[in-house]
Amino acid sequence: MEQQARAEDALGLRMIGDDLYNTYEFFKLYVSSQNPGDLTWSVGSTGVLARNPCEAGMKKYIGCDLGGTNVRAAVVDVETGAVEHATMIPTLAREGYMAVIQRMSGLILGVIEQSGLPKSEIGGIGIGVPGVLDVERGVVLFLPNLVGHWTDVPLSRLVSEQTGLPVKLINDARSITFGEWKFGAGQGVDTMACFTLGTGVGGGLVINGRLHLGIGGTAGELGHQTIDFNGPQCGCGNHGCVETYASGPAIAAMGMKAVAQGQKTRIAELVNYDMNKITPAIISQAAQEGDPIAIDIYEQAGYALGVGIANVMVMVTPHRVVLAGGVIAAGELLLGPIRRTVQQRVFVMPKEQVEIVPAALGINSGIIGSALWAYEQRTVV
Repeated sequence: MEQQARAEDALGLRMIGDDLYNTYEFFKLYVSSQNPGDLTWSVGSTGVLARNPCEAGMKKYIGCDLGGTNVRAAVVDVETGAVEHATMIPTLAREGYMAVIQRMSGLILGVIEQSGLPKSEIGGIGIGVPGVLDVERGVVLFLPNLVGHWTDVPLSRLVSEQTGLPVKLINDARSITFGEWKFGAGQGVDTMACFTLGTGVGGGLVINGRLHLGIGGTAGELGHQTIDFNGPQCGCGNHGCVETYASGPAIAAMGMKAVAQGQKTRIAELVNYDMNKITPAIISQAAQEGDPIAIDIYEQAGYALGVGIANVMVMVTPHRVVLAGGVIAAGELLLGPIRRTVQQRVFVMPKEQVEIVPAALGINSGIIGSALWAYEQRTVV
């Protein structure tokens, strides 16, 4: 008990209040009830920064990823990109944003305890958030894919109050972009575009060696450029966005439509004709088995992405385009039509100098990027 009390005092838990203390206890009980192999992962150094970013003793930051299903957090060494003590718990967004914030704060404190580091050696917390933010004020303006009323929520202030550490917010796609540029597939170039392919299509830009955020951190929404003036309505309100053709749900919907129309396809057989089980992974499997309908679905998605990437290439001239997210697991089924489309559509810049590659950091890219962002913004009040 004495050892536990010393640990709690070191983390500042007794000063935070009963509500957060109970959340922290929930975190410890939840982790102890799970298979640690399912909850924790780590990577070694994947590269070095061009310049040493660290002040003495302040190279460890917390990276946190707020998702619709899970919240993940880890200790990140911003000098090497190493991820340690990465852990995730359920978001349980239906309980409301205050409950999610308390759970997130408890998770972060628990990760710090796991690391054995005193809180004084943690430089701050970066949180990747899947929505529209005011990064200067640390406020969530709107989260389209989380249940609950996440409008004008001062997330930075609330988490900082509950953890005792400075907190910086960044859009989750921009955090992936930043992580991949510093330590992943974007290393070594000064200008890079990143498309994140999942439930939606997000993105980010690094221009002349700086993460480009624009007004309020909203720049880089590459998935919401119009590629079809009369296309289907996107969740953002626009019509004909890249996202409406190349996101995970868009790809799954094309498979469902083929099965519903009675087309002969391996997709139906793989799910025993249960359309609710059709996913991009199922369609990818059917395509790899030679199913022409599944192959055509990825051709269509790749064409849409290729048009979007071609637009970015002529506007920004990136040296590298990085594709992240679960959808890119399809590999050449998607990369092939993307590259062919770019070749057919780009003429006013040296397209042969642009590499189009999959991301390298996997699930850790956002955590690394959000921690790096907290470091970059450490002097901004």
